[in-house]
Amino acid sequence: MEADKIKESIKRAAQELFRKFGYHKTSVNEIAKKAKIAKATIYKYFDSKEAVLHVLLMDYIKSSVDELINSTTTEIDEETHLSNLIMKTCRLSYTVCNEFIGWDFIRESANSQDFLKNLSNELEEMLVSSFMQLSGMRKQENSMQRIRFLIKCSKNIVFSFAFTSVSDSDVRKNFVSFQKEILPYLVKAALTV
Repeated sequence: MEADKIKESIKRAAQELFRKFGYHKTSVNEIAKKAKIAKATIYKYFDSKEAVLHVLLMDYIKSSVDELINSTTTEIDEETHLSNLIMKTCRLSYTVCNEFIGWDFIRESANSQDFLKNLSNELEEMLVSSFMQLSGMRKQENSMQRIRFLIKCSKNIVFSFAFTSVSDSDVRKNFVSFQKEILPYLVKAALTV
């Protein structure tokens, strides 16, 4: 197998196992077995199981962000468009935690907080640059700082209620509350001159 095919095989196996059993309950041995390669081969391409997860998440997030940004929109104004993008991004963040990593790992692992912080910062950079490329976005001198403010606030709020919610029903209620009661003010603050 050539290197790209081996890496893809590792990523596919890991993604399937992470989604089925969660990150914490999946071992490197299981990934190697599923990918039909030796365990040492995984370490030839990835430094750790966390590195495999990181690559999977960044691939997933990148394609999802590109899809969100490039999708045709029927929104009338910039405010509505930005609000909808932020909500889709918040749902994406939640999906990443829920499907790929698993809440048990996030709540119990000391490393998960740093991992999520780094992942979140990379997502933020990706979103800021994507938002700034939108043709409809204002090209004001401080627009990047305003968009960064909006993304940071939204991201922190969403992660805080995702960590503190007991059930999926609580998460849905918090998303609705965030969308109706908080996000409109954040968007106005980000777009106001």
